[in-house]
Amino acid sequence: MQFLQPGRKLVLASKSPRRQQLLSDLGYTFTSRTKEVDESHPTTMNGVEIAEYLAVKKAEVFTNELTENEILLTSDTVVWCKGEHLAKAETAEQAAEMLRKISGTSHDVITGVCLLSSNKKSVFSDITKVYFRALSDEEIDFYITHFKPFDKAGAYGIQEWIGMWAIEKIEGSFFTVMGLPTHKVAQELRAF
Repeated sequence: MQFLQPGRKLVLASKSPRRQQLLSDLGYTFTSRTKEVDESHPTTMNGVEIAEYLAVKKAEVFTNELTENEILLTSDTVVWCKGEHLAKAETAEQAAEMLRKISGTSHDVITGVCLLSSNKKSVFSDITKVYFRALSDEEIDFYITHFKPFDKAGAYGIQEWIGMWAIEKIEGSFFTVMGLPTHKVAQELRAF
């Protein structure tokens, strides 16, 4: 089956082992390139705007480096809870605070994606609603101590213990919460 237009090469600009695994599991062969990018954004943005803005920001640092046949894929995942952006926690205290905010309620996980070539750009996102049961401080401390979720939006990974232990249901794609809306990425890449 043809996953990309003939002659095209896919480049993933992400250090995330989850995104690399998902793209590989989709059947894509790709190379990886990464650069450090400042993930600040205007404070007036909502969740979808932040996710798409950061995906584009991560792509634009490669603008003049892409060959004619390359397609760059960048992505950013945002946890949006009651009008607040829960980014990546830097400390155990920040992680615990975020997990308390999502405990016993629902939140949106939004993953923005940017596909970029030397002459084309496509930006899209996907939203999944995640419902957490109420977590005790003991459960939160156990998760942070054993899983150290400091590289994850909202301080949790759905594929880890906390996903099995505390998530009651989701509305949308599990893979969007993991960091890549695989169903949309596959459709967009075939048409790109």
